[in-house]
Amino acid sequence: MRMPAGPTEQQAPAPQDPIAIVRTRGYVTILVLSALLGVPISAGAFGFLALVSELQSLVFDDLPKGLGFDGTPDWWAVPPLAVAGVLVALTIRYLPGGGGHKPAEGLKTGGTPSVAAVPGVALAAIASLSLGVVLGPEAPLIALGGGIAVGAIKLLKRDAPPTAVSVLGAAGSFAAISELLGSPLVGAFLLMEASGLAGPMLGVVLVPGLLAAGIGSLIFTGLGHWTGLGTYSLTLHQVPPADRPSLSEFGWALLVGAAAALLGEGIRRSALRLQPVVERRRLPLTVLMGVLVGVVALVYAAISDKPISDVLYSGENTIGPLLADNSSYTAGVLVLLVVCKALAYALSLSAFRGGPVFPAVFLGGTGGMALAHLPGVDTTTAFAMGVGAMSVAMLKLPMTSVLLATLLLGTESLTVMPLVIVAVVVSYVGTLRLARRTAAPAPPAPGPAA
Repeated sequence: MRMPAGPTEQQAPAPQDPIAIVRTRGYVTILVLSALLGVPISAGAFGFLALVSELQSLVFDDLPKGLGFDGTPDWWAVPPLAVAGVLVALTIRYLPGGGGHKPAEGLKTGGTPSVAAVPGVALAAIASLSLGVVLGPEAPLIALGGGIAVGAIKLLKRDAPPTAVSVLGAAGSFAAISELLGSPLVGAFLLMEASGLAGPMLGVVLVPGLLAAGIGSLIFTGLGHWTGLGTYSLTLHQVPPADRPSLSEFGWALLVGAAAALLGEGIRRSALRLQPVVERRRLPLTVLMGVLVGVVALVYAAISDKPISDVLYSGENTIGPLLADNSSYTAGVLVLLVVCKALAYALSLSAFRGGPVFPAVFLGGTGGMALAHLPGVDTTTAFAMGVGAMSVAMLKLPMTSVLLATLLLGTESLTVMPLVIVAVVVSYVGTLRLARRTAAPAPPAPGPAA
């Protein structure tokens, strides 16, 4: 895509005309490349998720049975998580890119993706996600999709303009998470909000990404049917009916938003406080964080007589069955699950590599189901309010959080949306007010007098 020449010192930069850019041949080329890149990148993302799922099943189901156990012992999580600590620490230390972005610092999508970081991101994510760490796959997939797209365009055209490379990198990220969050629309909003896209150039950058996401969604769906593995998308198969919004539920929405802001800020501060400690002694302390995650899962299973999988992993595959089977969980067990999942989440954020979205969804949904044991709110409404409020507390992306909490519920989404919006707004404002203010930079020292 041809861009105007840089301004001289005497000239102000001329504003770019988005209509003129769209009419160029270069923009058409970018659209074609976005569609073409969407096919292999989405197929690769599907393969990545399938590999993680198969490794989880192998490590936590097949291996214990192969060693003679009737099922998976409650203590079984500890050894794999210790191994995950070793693998992730070595990847961070020795491979370019540090294994990807640090999840305790939030979801970062800005800048041109790094091609050199792709192997390290893939290895750190596979080790973390397949061995029980409480993080999601969305951040690694964003980095992998963008990095592969940038590598492909640089291989095809070494002198490609930086703007075109950035746009195609973003399109690769769109394709990689096209179906992960249940809808290409949610993924698009996630990337748009997280990257800060705005202004007249928003559509110019967004359209290639949407095209890649649409192609990617088709590839995910096709591969899911062809292989029989499903789409690895965040879906809820059984959603109880929601009641019409009431005054009591409005009050609960205020409370849910405030509680999510407090819990989210507590998790974030704990992870950020532990992160520099782990970095000082990367290998032993990453292993220790993994062991502690396993111990938390063991404690939960011993007290509740529920499986360790409730605490382990991102929660993407367990949140749907938990909602469908919520009647078998008492309020006390759900509260215990929130506490243990939050602890494991904070420990994982501090040392491992992955994304913060799915554990936040799980925590919010579980907390909402615990709330539904009290009068004045039904299960589905409380679940949706919790998902939205906790998502925005961890991500600080209000539009994405509302869409994520409502589109998950299918036909019940319109019923619960007003209350979800209230909970999200309260949580978002509360999170911003609770966040520690960074110290303002000191003013520059005055120069010598002329």
